Amino acid sequence: MSALRLDQFLASAALVFILAAPVSALGQQTEPSQAGLRDPSKAGDASAADALTSPPASATQAAAPAIAREESRAPDRLTALDPADRAIAERIRDLLDTKPNRIFADEKEHAAVETFYQKRNLAPLWLDKGVENARSKAVIARLKNADADGLDHADYKTPTFGGLSPDALAEAELSLTQTVLTYARHLQAGRVPHRQVREDNIALPQRAPDPAVVLAAVVEGDDAGQALDQFSPPYENYQKLKAALSQLRGRTAGGARDGIAVGRMLTFKRKRPMEDARVPQLRERLGVPGEATDLRYDEKLAEAVKEYQRANDLPPTGNLDARTVKKLSPTNDSRIDTVIANMERWRWYPRDIRKSRVEVNEPDFTLKAIHDGRQVWTSRVVVGKPSMPSPLLAQQMDSITINPTWKVPASIVRNEYLPAEAREPGALARMGMRVKRVNGEVEITMPPGGQNPLGHVRFNFFNRLTVFQHDTPDQYLFAHVVRAESHGCMRVQDAPKYAEVLAGMVHPEEQWTAEKVKSLYAGGTEQEISLGSGPIWIYLTYQTAFVDDAGKLQIRRDLYNLDSRTLAAIKGAREIANPASESKSKPTMATPAPAAAAHRQGRPPPQGRSHGSGSIVPVRSGA
Repeated sequence: MSALRLDQFLASAALVFILAAPVSALGQQTEPSQAGLRDPSKAGDASAADALTSPPASATQAAAPAIAREESRAPDRLTALDPADRAIAERIRDLLDTKPNRIFADEKEHAAVETFYQKRNLAPLWLDKGVENARSKAVIARLKNADADGLDHADYKTPTFGGLSPDALAEAELSLTQTVLTYARHLQAGRVPHRQVREDNIALPQRAPDPAVVLAAVVEGDDAGQALDQFSPPYENYQKLKAALSQLRGRTAGGARDGIAVGRMLTFKRKRPMEDARVPQLRERLGVPGEATDLRYDEKLAEAVKEYQRANDLPPTGNLDARTVKKLSPTNDSRIDTVIANMERWRWYPRDIRKSRVEVNEPDFTLKAIHDGRQVWTSRVVVGKPSMPSPLLAQQMDSITINPTWKVPASIVRNEYLPAEAREPGALARMGMRVKRVNGEVEITMPPGGQNPLGHVRFNFFNRLTVFQHDTPDQYLFAHVVRAESHGCMRVQDAPKYAEVLAGMVHPEEQWTAEKVKSLYAGGTEQEISLGSGPIWIYLTYQTAFVDDAGKLQIRRDLYNLDSRTLAAIKGAREIANPASESKSKPTMATPAPAAAAHRQGRPPPQGRSHGSGSIVPVRSGA
């Protein structure tokens, strides 16, 4: 019996030892990672052991994001950097993590910069081993010369890197990055939205560069400062103005002027015209043809002076007096402002230059047709009145309509024709107008013909501002020096020739001529000449300053007050951005111009289009 009890005791002791072994082994062995390897017979013991040796599940979950963050900030991303740059990179990371970001206020710009630096493993862009590099020096030199592009260098603050702590160097690094992005944006798209200059009459893209593209350019370029050139407007007109601006500033520093000199008053005398050495310069200034050796103040020049005086709120005497000379000869300072305003407007246009295009300069009242980069034709145009200005736009030219029907815009119906009919019943019918009601509204049209205000030809470039170009029966207007007479659309002096030029660009095999265009007038059937799908674009521009073919800077009257409004908008934006460096006065913002689009001449949509080639197809005349 005692032997049996001894055996039972030994067996029990062995069982206890066996059961206890897994628990004591937990401190010495790692749990197999695969649950299937665990002995099911010991599941209960293992669970108890987990409870004793593992942290609570909630603690594990809470620690997971922290672990992930630590892994995402693993020091191996910075180990390749020089120790001096590593300390700066750590601070760059912290500065970029801050949201909202005090250096990069724009969220998209902030995101682009953060992505850029992450791809560089947070390495500084403007520093090498904690010292300013050649890339930094090149862009800072470019920023300090911002005035050359009609900008203001004071708007682009640049840091000094010498003697700074790593934290301060990181701030200086990101501040310079932000300044470079601002400069590239101003250089390409301008300093103010064009809606602050004229709210409803500009249809231009004004596209800012992608920050990632700007940063890639300064990284990849041999000269980071020169790499920023690619964000300048690509137009030759802009580059010529840039050169002219440099010359004007040089002359201003020397106190020079190149306007028309003050002298005796010139008056037209039919029997014995006065002669003066200033006459050739005056003739050139007013666009009056003549020989450089002809010094006579003749009737044609006196009429041009009278037109200029009338357009510039001077007594229209036709005499070249002191007030007129002063108006004709602005100081270099005022010319500098005019050039800067024009350079700013060039930034609003599309970046791609069409080799075949039409350029209209509204203050100069001229049109140029350019084919394959070469000017092939020019003409005078009539543009909108100051109260109904022609717009600024860049648009594909679509077609030419022969014998167009004129659908009178609702604003002209309401403001001009209905009052005229009320004063004199039957007046519209005598003018050849057709009046009918459509959905309760009065609709007035004029069928094709020589007295149609659109003449025999209309040039279509469909746009949201509903403007176009056209012929006109009022050919006498083209003899005026100031030709701002329309409701916003542009009248072209020699419409048949213009049609020949445009059709010839697109369909040279069809051998269009002005006479061929005129032959389509007979019968009054409305017909369409297609200009294809995008080969010709039209640019409506406002160039009060431009360099002519002889290399001379030309200044034109600010017909629609766009120069003064552009400069006021820039000044207002600078005062907001730099309150300490600008005057303490309330910012002067440009007041949006009154709506003008509603006053323009409308036109019915084309009711027939050519298919395939430029062959004409009849279209039905309609309202």
